[in-house]
Amino acid sequence: MRSEETPFVGGPLDGRVLPVLVGLTGQPPKTYEVPVEDEHGGPPTVYVYRRVPAAASKRLGLVRGWRYEYDPEGKPGGGPKWPWSKPS
Repeated sequence: MRSEETPFVGGPLDGRVLPVLVGLTGQPPKTYEVPVEDEHGGPPTVYVYRRVPAAASKRLGLVRGWRYEYDPEGKPGGGPKWPWSKPS
């Protein structure tokens, strides 16, 4: 599998650049979840990062790379959105 060096902004991974596996289309996943274990043996805390464009080309406005920004609400993605699914 191919990976891409992707910067992280905000949250516990602020300023880090980590290799993230890319999919068949060459893009990293829309959400990146980082589980952190609790010191007291409780359930792990999950930090959620959302993919946003890092830059755009001047002429065509095409995306030139991605970065992840911290989502403080921390709601993980729910999978594919099908047109026949009811909104929750």
